[in-house]
Amino acid sequence: MPPILALDQSTSATKAVLFTDQGTVLDRTAREHRQIYPQPGWVEHDAEEIWRNTLEVVRDLAARRDLSTLAGVSIANQRETIVIFERGTGRPLYHAMVWQCRRGDDLCRALARAGQNEIIRGRTGLRVDTYFSASKLQWLVRARPDLASKLKAGGALLGTIDTYLVYRLTGGRLFATDPTNASRTLLFNVRRLRWDDTLCELFEVPPRALPEVRESSAQFGETDVEGILARPVPIRGVMGDSQASLFAQACFKTGMAKATFGTGTSVLLNIGGEFQLPAEGLVCALAWVIGGQPTYAFEGIINYSAATVAWLQHQLGLIDDAAETESLARAVGDNGGVYLVPAFAGLSAPYWKPDARAAIVGMTAHTRREHIVRAALESIAYQLRDVLDVMKSGATISLQSIHADGGPTANGFLMQFVADLCGLELRVANVSESSAWGAASAGLLGLGIHKSRDTLAGLPRPWSLYRPQMATERAQRLLEGWQSAVKRVL
Repeated sequence: MPPILALDQSTSATKAVLFTDQGTVLDRTAREHRQIYPQPGWVEHDAEEIWRNTLEVVRDLAARRDLSTLAGVSIANQRETIVIFERGTGRPLYHAMVWQCRRGDDLCRALARAGQNEIIRGRTGLRVDTYFSASKLQWLVRARPDLASKLKAGGALLGTIDTYLVYRLTGGRLFATDPTNASRTLLFNVRRLRWDDTLCELFEVPPRALPEVRESSAQFGETDVEGILARPVPIRGVMGDSQASLFAQACFKTGMAKATFGTGTSVLLNIGGEFQLPAEGLVCALAWVIGGQPTYAFEGIINYSAATVAWLQHQLGLIDDAAETESLARAVGDNGGVYLVPAFAGLSAPYWKPDARAAIVGMTAHTRREHIVRAALESIAYQLRDVLDVMKSGATISLQSIHADGGPTANGFLMQFVADLCGLELRVANVSESSAWGAASAGLLGLGIHKSRDTLAGLPRPWSLYRPQMATERAQRLLEGWQSAVKRVL
């Protein structure tokens, strides 16, 4: 069967991954983009740089692979990051505002004080937080009246990164998104599966500036990637990266869960076809829509996972490469009483305290670099345990194991610590490109190359299994130390 090309546009880089129809990676390439910090708490990306990188990664693959038989192009993307761009040219009119950006905090607090939280939560499954796109858009239309006028007049368009890439890939012929991305904006009604006029008015976003919503496996036009491909191919399979990894892990049945370890960590638990409001601290995500039928999931969102390791490297200079962290963590017998609470942009699930700030606590004169590195890795597992505790308390579903994917899963110390602390079997996908494969498999479903989700679930999936080994009492003591550290930053 012909291969399929997936573009995986993440928080840190743009990847092109070439898959067989069975999910085998034939080739891949990547380009990192800049992280722009105009002021404390603000995070931006240059969407034009992301577009150039998209062209470059496809060009790289085309230089060493025959893409003439390509079945199609799929897109997985960072979800809540939002960009405003010019109708026709697709030229960005402002830097993309990243999901980590906190510039909408004051607007969110004002909405909460006005009693809007439950109305928004009931329609979107989310909470009023600037992690999601709408408050950043509201900030932008207030800060830039010129852009607000262009949006109202139709000269400017809004979209998550998938929308922007589809627009550029099709030369402006298609302005569309999928439900997994639309549902991360606080503007989309996940019960009715459409943009919500009341929410658009509340956040001062003109509905005409928002894209058409198509199912993930639908066709999103055609592209030759500005002539890099010999012929136009369909764009099929468009999904937000976290939902794409849930799809890739074939978590199609109620009660199946996964954790994607990336810049942050997204934990998703499939709850079936009926919308439910989750316990406080979680959100209800739209996992996907196929054949008009939605599947929902409880989600716990953790802002800082691999980003904490990147902080050790780029801000503190404690490591030269993320791969060093495993050996450094193993070089000490325990964390030495040191806990790192990575609230660099506030604490997300289950605390949702945007004004919390990061801290390293428990240091003594005997604390070494290795203890701080180990504490950074352990913080990823502690945050996951916090989310799973709330998830299990708010669901009637028994959670026996969890699937995992993402770059940090290569760290054996971290994965074993997650299994130990959470007391669960951890099934780690041995293919690191889960988000890209999730989008590609949705595309293969839409193309008819795979006939059903059952067919996809039957594909061979190599994985590594981590079982809990730590004594329950020790895990509990460690967890109590973490909880004490969290209380300090709260």
